Amino acid sequence: MNMWSSGRRVLQALLSQPAVRSFSLTPAQNTVVVERWWQVPLSKVGSPPRLHPRRHRIYKLVEDTKHVPKEKMELILTQTVPKLGGRGDTVFVKKSVGRNKLLPQGLAVYPSPENKQMFAEELRLLREGKPEERVQTRTGQLTVEFLKRSKLKINKMPSDEFQVTKEVVCRQFLKKLGVVVPPQALSLPFESVKDLGDYWCEVTVNGMDTVRIPVSLVPYEDPSASYQQQLKTQTQQQAAADISEPADEEEAAVEADAGKDSVSQVSEVSDSAGAARTQTGEDTTAPPSDRHKKD
Repeated sequence: MNMWSSGRRVLQALLSQPAVRSFSLTPAQNTVVVERWWQVPLSKVGSPPRLHPRRHRIYKLVEDTKHVPKEKMELILTQTVPKLGGRGDTVFVKKSVGRNKLLPQGLAVYPSPENKQMFAEELRLLREGKPEERVQTRTGQLTVEFLKRSKLKINKMPSDEFQVTKEVVCRQFLKKLGVVVPPQALSLPFESVKDLGDYWCEVTVNGMDTVRIPVSLVPYEDPSASYQQQLKTQTQQQAAADISEPADEEEAAVEADAGKDSVSQVSEVSDSAGAARTQTGEDTTAPPSDRHKKD
């Protein structure tokens, strides 16, 4: 009994004490800071402030920590991630993406000083190391495979001064294929060319792998709607002409057959007329019948 009574007294003593919360250690979460739109006038010492029933209940928002944009997470990629970057790139992603996808799958690491130094050293060796010690990155390998399947087509401009140079080919790589090719990484067998035809160029990826890409210089095509409509009309007319040629040949064959039929009909008519004339001749040269004799 004494034990139970002492425990009850301790519990009552704990419950009777006011709950004290350390605001310095527990930061406020999802708080909204507001300010009165109309200032409250000062009151006398010891008396409560005089608040207007409606005016002093209007507030303006100062800070809203609940709906504030969340800060993104900084990470260093260890592999090539589509739409983010390649190995060694520093990216800023949503915290949910970093914690649920990149970090658990080993696609990225935290940007600690050790990790930053490791990837910086790796990038330095990639640029300044010996050729036999350098290794092509994952992004470089994907670029090489893409360039092997690519073909560059350049439309010749209507200007007489237009020439295909190294700068023009670099711009066309970015415009047509979406690949950034620095001038020092591009090699051409010519300085400039303006004649239509098929050519080639070589692109060196990260100073290691070289890919030869076909280049075609084709006539200029106006992208405007009027030119496209004119080209469509010409195509339709050409198709109609191709269809009408066999029809004309068939009509000519029909006319030839009709001519043959008419000739055969004329011959038949002539034959029948000759037969009629022969029959008529036979009737006229026949001897008189017995009836005349009886008469």
